[in-house]
Amino acid sequence: MSRFGDTFTIQKPILGMLHLAGDGAQAKLAQAEEEARIMAGEGVDGLVVENYFGDAEDVERVLERIFHLDLGTRIGVNVLRDDSRAFALARTYPVSFIQVDSVAGHLPPEADVPFATELQSRRDGVTALLLGGVRFKYQPVLSGRLEEEDVRIGASRCDGLVVTSDATGQPTDMGKVARFRAATGGETPLLIGAGLTEANATEQLAQADGAVVGSWFKHDHKDTGRVEAAHVAGLMRVVRAIRSAA
Repeated sequence: MSRFGDTFTIQKPILGMLHLAGDGAQAKLAQAEEEARIMAGEGVDGLVVENYFGDAEDVERVLERIFHLDLGTRIGVNVLRDDSRAFALARTYPVSFIQVDSVAGHLPPEADVPFATELQSRRDGVTALLLGGVRFKYQPVLSGRLEEEDVRIGASRCDGLVVTSDATGQPTDMGKVARFRAATGGETPLLIGAGLTEANATEQLAQADGAVVGSWFKHDHKDTGRVEAAHVAGLMRVVRAIRSAA
């Protein structure tokens, strides 16, 4: 079994985003705790603490809080624009996984070699899984390589690939998922990274091994909203049906 399968023992794990919205540090902390309780209570398999609206200090405050809540779900971290901080937090807190938005393809060749060396060194210092992106939303493509080569390189640098189209909330292109699957020979777990909904979950999870969900769980299904229990419950009902049918 893969390291991913050792960590997420259930089929098609769903990872919910904690985007750290709120007006000020204490409001962010309170909202993150509320949203974490909602998602864990509705059966989400993992939570990603990310500084989408906050900063790295907010991420650490939330990690400190939710590891004392006994939520029964895996906890991960993504520190946007500061991968080194994410790995430092993974050495301090017992996170199960780290998400890094791009592990290949976003740098020119002369910068990619030192990046790869540093990334491996950081991975060697933690036990957490690494979930990485290739040709990820909002990331530049500067490698000069074919997509297939970037995907193979990216897969060698992490424990699972998170696949998106071009924007937050935009459904992930199933053709792209199929290309990533072919490039990796089916050996690397692939997670939908954006745009999963109740309506498309059956189609998308038929081709992917799990998903990271943010906007769909929120009010009006927008990234600026608060997580709503009904939205989480609705998607998780679909996911449980998919698992039962497998």
